[in-house]
Amino acid sequence: WVDSHTHLVFAGDRTAEFEARMAGESYSAGGIAVTMEATRRASDFDLTRLAMARVSEAVSQGTTYLETKTGYGLDVEHEARSARIASTVADEVTYLGAHLVPAGTNAEAYTDLVCGPMLDAVRPYVRWADVFCEEGAFTAEQSRRVLEACRDAGLGIRVHGNQLGEGPGVQLAVEFGAASVDHVNFLSERDVAALADSWSGWNPETGTGSRGTVATCLPACDLSTRQPLAPGRRLLDAGAQVALASNCNPGTSYTSSMAFNVATAVLQMRLSVHEAVRAATYGGALALHRETGNDADGERAVGSVAVGHRADLQMLNAPSATHLAYRPGMPLTYAVWRA
Repeated sequence: WVDSHTHLVFAGDRTAEFEARMAGESYSAGGIAVTMEATRRASDFDLTRLAMARVSEAVSQGTTYLETKTGYGLDVEHEARSARIASTVADEVTYLGAHLVPAGTNAEAYTDLVCGPMLDAVRPYVRWADVFCEEGAFTAEQSRRVLEACRDAGLGIRVHGNQLGEGPGVQLAVEFGAASVDHVNFLSERDVAALADSWSGWNPETGTGSRGTVATCLPACDLSTRQPLAPGRRLLDAGAQVALASNCNPGTSYTSSMAFNVATAVLQMRLSVHEAVRAATYGGALALHRETGNDADGERAVGSVAVGHRADLQMLNAPSATHLAYRPGMPLTYAVWRA
């Protein structure tokens, strides 16, 4: 598996929030502050130990390449620390200082911080930048400022968008040529068309041409928050490229099981087994621009088995990949090779 969206550098848990949500309370982004406080209190040793344990858990379930984000520090010191720790445990690191405006902080002043000193502090450790473009987090204009600053700093672009309702996230992601827009639960016809059209210059047979913006679906998160599942079937039928990722985080998706996400995509989102497995492997590689090798940084391609690609393999204790959805929740991973 290629897991292109996780949040692994954190301390504490949010079981109380989960129980409240299961009792009928609606999800909002405010719980991020709870994790921020616990993460700031934790030592470097504990944060590293916890993140390494989560990576090991993911690998034991077949994940061989993963991304993780900052976003639970939310000041210069702690975001830089999170980025540094993340760079020691994950294959790809994303700067998510624009996760939430901390309570008591002016939103415009905080956006300035994200675009300036905080960006400078994390830059040595990260390849990507992300923004939570959503009501209650960052407005379209604030998100644009963050994306422009990060793009100018040489970072690749990702967006959290359209999770809580239709909004500007997808259009902003396509406009900026983002590698991926993640969540995508609420999409207008215009959003779906924009995501599909972004791939018009790419040849799916050869994997060559101009990449577009991947729509990354996070079904485990959708189940936990009781949100409508992302419209993966609709996106694929329109010609968009889709990835599946775990969104492993303490608030809304505390699982690193890509197999669970694959099974949910098949059983609930109407993807075929082949489409779901592709989205969790090659789709994730597309979302990280790792479907082909990169001579500049010495990275080999991931997400597919081919000559010259990384020898990342998972063996299932099953006669076919169909059993991932046919026998959901069963421990089918027999062996994992991670190059």
